[in-house]
Amino acid sequence: MAQVKSLQTGIKFKDTPIGKIPVDWEIRKLGEISEVRRGASPRPINDSKWFGGTVGWVRISDVTSSKKYLHRTKDYLSDEGVKNSVRIKRGEVILSICATIGRPIIVAMDACIHDGFVWFDGLKEDIDREFFYYFLENKGKVLASQRQTGTQGNLNTSIISNSYIPLPPFSEQKKIAEILTTVDGAIEETARIIEKTKELKKGLMQQLLTRGIGHKKFKKTEIGEIPKEWEVRSLGDLCERKPEYGANVSAIDKNNDLPRYVRITDVTDDGYLLNDTWQSIDKRSAEPYILREGDFLFARSGATVGKTYLYRKEDAECAFAGYMIRFRPDSVKLLPEFLFQFTHSDFYYNWVKGMLRAGAQPNINGTEYAGLIIPKPPIDEQRKIVSVLSAMDKEIKNETDHRRNIEALKKSLMQILLTGKVRVKLD
Repeated sequence: MAQVKSLQTGIKFKDTPIGKIPVDWEIRKLGEISEVRRGASPRPINDSKWFGGTVGWVRISDVTSSKKYLHRTKDYLSDEGVKNSVRIKRGEVILSICATIGRPIIVAMDACIHDGFVWFDGLKEDIDREFFYYFLENKGKVLASQRQTGTQGNLNTSIISNSYIPLPPFSEQKKIAEILTTVDGAIEETARIIEKTKELKKGLMQQLLTRGIGHKKFKKTEIGEIPKEWEVRSLGDLCERKPEYGANVSAIDKNNDLPRYVRITDVTDDGYLLNDTWQSIDKRSAEPYILREGDFLFARSGATVGKTYLYRKEDAECAFAGYMIRFRPDSVKLLPEFLFQFTHSDFYYNWVKGMLRAGAQPNINGTEYAGLIIPKPPIDEQRKIVSVLSAMDKEIKNETDHRRNIEALKKSLMQILLTGKVRVKLD
């Protein structure tokens, strides 16, 4: 990573409308360094004559599924469609102004933008496009907070044009962009490792949860072919008690002296608790809902239905919220950790989809969860399977934590480098 030098090197600052910046930096409005122009959409939007060509038509989903550069779009415009939209030169930066507000991207293909984006026409050549991209990325939350009210909040060109940008010399812009690009590369490489490990685990899970370890004889069951020595049982038959619904009380701010209040929004897709969403619940309300090691929670409704969480002692004292259902596996019959792995398998995901198709609302109740059919190996084999899959989970979690640390580093670097609080050392 490029070197930086700190404020202690005698850098002088000046006051500006956005705070102190180095004396050799400029402060300009975006409307002074470019004309902020909005995209356009062919109308009526669903007319097939606008589509079928080779020029990409940028949608918000194209941007949110990409990184810094836009290389592909879902839809492509015909010549007529291009005439009725706004074409962007390769290498220019665009910014979303509705739905997902304040998301920038650099266009790296032949593309047009609709009226949910703006671009910066005539942006001066002494402004590095990658530096400009990182400036907009860092300012995204501020821009989103300035959205106009209405059925769908959005920004207008006036708000963006009147936003200030601190501008270091061009060589410093490029060095700042180089540093942040290096950090982005580390984030993307870590993400690739995570995805590769998840794919490896998925294949291994399919093998272990259907073929087991060292089996040669198999039998057909309602959940497919499994080892002859295994059983097929319902979840309810393998638990100590009937399913229980969580508390319906309001959370309070985090207090380490009180139980943590576990809501389904606190749980990642991988089944772990997020540290930055921690809220508490008073002891009296929490008492009937305190989790003990091995307790297993299912989300019962809404967009997160089917998500699961296994309580672990290291997660602190916890009570669970009303949109979750508690099961307590009988550990003589079913290891909670084995159940956790099973609920991240394709069989479980397909079962959840089937249950949701059967009803008008996305909801699975306690009785329905109790009817979930599970392959049941002997306890010793469950333990071996859990050991293998948990080792891969640990690797995924470590890499995920590493990625979050790099993302936090990037956020800090943007705050100090894009304001000149720390200066880069130029070669």
